[in-house]
Amino acid sequence: MRKSLTAMCAAAVCIVASLAGCVSSHVIIGTVRPAISPDAVQVYLRPPANYEEVAILDTSSKHSWTITAQGRTDKVIERLKEQAASLGANGVLLQGIGDQAIGSVGGGFGSATVNGNTGTSVGIGSSATVFTKKANGLAIYIPPGQAMATYH
Repeated sequence: MRKSLTAMCAAAVCIVASLAGCVSSHVIIGTVRPAISPDAVQVYLRPPANYEEVAILDTSSKHSWTITAQGRTDKVIERLKEQAASLGANGVLLQGIGDQAIGSVGGGFGSATVNGNTGTSVGIGSSATVFTKKANGLAIYIPPGQAMATYH
């Protein structure tokens, strides 16, 4: 009974998480350390000479109030740094960043006239695809004394 209750609770958490539309996730592949400040996390475009892998990170700019492409890019970098910091990683090796279509919005208006057996309809409409930024990276721990060029 206890196992089935635990399984039901785990399933409920998964359902709620999927409905909430999580914007970030990670898979731990190394040693997790105590959390640090996201300000202490550096973003690397090339791997440093010596580092330990901590986790695979995935995030998007979904549910943010950013409008510009640069704002969405800054948001995903911020979220990658927050994820890494929560795992005690002091670096993120950026592996990919790009656009992801998440839906579309549209609108229009029209009219129709029917007279006997003949009909006329006129309409105007438009739609636009809504994009978000998506990024993935590798949370890494760089031993003290190592340094390399960063994103910002």
